[in-house]
Amino acid sequence: MKSKYHFKFEDLMIYNKAIDFGESVNNQIHTFPKEETYRLASQFTRAADSLALNIAEGSSSSSAQFNRYLQMAWDSAHECIVCSTKARLRGFITEEQDEKNRANITELSKMITSFKKHLKSKIE
Repeated sequence: MKSKYHFKFEDLMIYNKAIDFGESVNNQIHTFPKEETYRLASQFTRAADSLALNIAEGSSSSSAQFNRYLQMAWDSAHECIVCSTKARLRGFITEEQDEKNRANITELSKMITSFKKHLKSKIE
């Protein structure tokens, strides 16, 4: 459902991919053992959600500030790699799911890097 109250950052493909990835991670953590609720599961969802949150938060700022928020999103993407790896090593997700996570994070990281380069060219 599309809201009649629309924000410009919601049109960004990178934002929508980050939203989708965050929801994917949220679905994955439901299979984690209960004792992981406040450990790896929490860390993984916070890192995944941080991608979209930083993109949205930085989008209304200057190009230099937005670039800083994109760097934080990029850092969160790397944190997601570690969380996915740990989840696979601990048997919480399959190798296939880890590989899918890595593919999604790689795509997001490339998009972030490209967007940062675009913004940097506007600054210079």
